[in-house]
Amino acid sequence: MQETVRALRTIRGRWAEVLLAIEEPPVDHWPPRQLAHTMRGGDDEQLVVEDRAPLVLREHPAPLNLGALDAGRGVERLVFDLADTLAAAVQRTEQGDPRAWLSADPSAPDSRRAAGSRAHGLHWACVWIEGRVQDEDTAPERELDGALAAPPFEVLPLHLLHEARRTTRIAEARVLRALGLDQRETPLPEPCPWCEGELTLHSAPDGPPTVTCSGGPACSAPVPLDSRERARVWEWDDLPELIAALGVDIAAAA
Repeated sequence: MQETVRALRTIRGRWAEVLLAIEEPPVDHWPPRQLAHTMRGGDDEQLVVEDRAPLVLREHPAPLNLGALDAGRGVERLVFDLADTLAAAVQRTEQGDPRAWLSADPSAPDSRRAAGSRAHGLHWACVWIEGRVQDEDTAPERELDGALAAPPFEVLPLHLLHEARRTTRIAEARVLRALGLDQRETPLPEPCPWCEGELTLHSAPDGPPTVTCSGGPACSAPVPLDSRERARVWEWDDLPELIAALGVDIAAAA
């Protein structure tokens, strides 16, 4: 269950970045996207993100990043279909209950009702699925007259917990891959400024990127060696110094 919750929170936490990536040309993984935005010093990206309410995938007649667009569509499809499946199995809400997940209804008279809960965007879908996975609102509820009413949701059976875990992990992997935040090692085109050794960018979903130099102890770079003392390592806080030594224009990269 915890893996599913973590995946759902990663998806909705990174979703705004996916939407922004669709509107930007594909970029190299160096310098890291997160560092480029941090060093830019402005708040342009934050303003763009806050302007999207709800955070929904829009129609793009001429998207600049087809890979990010395909990833976004795929993730929405996975998450929305999962919510439909869980709702059909365990949802017992009353008419008009705001906690209900409404499946799409193409025969509805207006587009918003036709979209059902999809109209609220992927963020809401992730929150709703997390509630089902964590057995929220599965106990009988007391009415105003004191009588007990049936719970609005049943506990998810084991096979649907497994399905939720499988689906959300696939969706999470697609989000991270689209943003270049999945587990990967990317050789950099420039050699180490201190020893001409090979530089490698290491990215992972559970932490900031790092760079290593193959020169090892012979490299004079002002950063420590790794635990095996085979490579110099630039951690997150050290990367600006490396970027400056390489002469990379961080403003242009952002």
